[in-house]
Amino acid sequence: MKFQGTGEYVATTELQMAVNAAITLQRPLLLKGEPGTGKTMLAEQLAASLGTDLIQWHIKSTTRAHQGLYEYDAVSRLRDSQLGNDRVHDISNYIVQGKLWEAFTADKPVVLLIDEIDKADIEFPNDLLLELDKMEFYVYETKERVQAKHRPIILITSNNEKELPDAFLRRCFFHYIDFPDRETMKAIVDVHFPGVEQKLVSEALEIFFEIRKVPGLKKKPSTSELIDWLKLLMADSLGTDLLRNADASKTLPPMAGALVKNEQDVHLLEKLAFMSRRRS
Repeated sequence: MKFQGTGEYVATTELQMAVNAAITLQRPLLLKGEPGTGKTMLAEQLAASLGTDLIQWHIKSTTRAHQGLYEYDAVSRLRDSQLGNDRVHDISNYIVQGKLWEAFTADKPVVLLIDEIDKADIEFPNDLLLELDKMEFYVYETKERVQAKHRPIILITSNNEKELPDAFLRRCFFHYIDFPDRETMKAIVDVHFPGVEQKLVSEALEIFFEIRKVPGLKKKPSTSELIDWLKLLMADSLGTDLLRNADASKTLPPMAGALVKNEQDVHLLEKLAFMSRRRS
């Protein structure tokens, strides 16, 4: 199985090599990069390109590693015992399978996405070491061992909110998705908006990268925000001339709310625009 990108996802040569290396080594692929650089979308497109299923486990701050294996629903069993339900005698009726269980018991190799692992507790990655290494786990309530029928292709994303343990990193193949350069970004735009007016794209990219170069921004606009911004510009028919007149060094661009997402950055850009007008 080789990944070469898809018609809906522009994957750099380095990213393709990283995906295929992780598949060859049978190691989880740990992806880092700025939010909005396509880490989650990569899992979707990888599954589509390989013709297999995608199982997504989105991690929250309250997520525990054991939930990825299974959960024992003791509350439902207690309620059924009080109601005299016969199913109470079979404890397996109260075992809720987690995402890893689903991936391990699938009839073919699937893509398993563990999304934003750094949101969870610091011990979360360590609690999955054995299961990801051995591709099996034990269900104590039913005295059952669950082993993977086929080793899933595992993608793990992180936004660097927390440092991940060395023991966990040792078991992964790592790739940092660099922010796309202008040429790659243009290819991404063309995938999302085939036939778009190239002058509009050129002017939009000029303003977009100028904003990203502003020092002191709390949150630089990402790829997904550029796509949203272009969609708004096209929908409202603002046109290339309006963008050309909206010099990023002198004023905020039209529909700036799609690119700038907090008041500190708005005030910073407004301050820079004011200072630029005073100098001109």
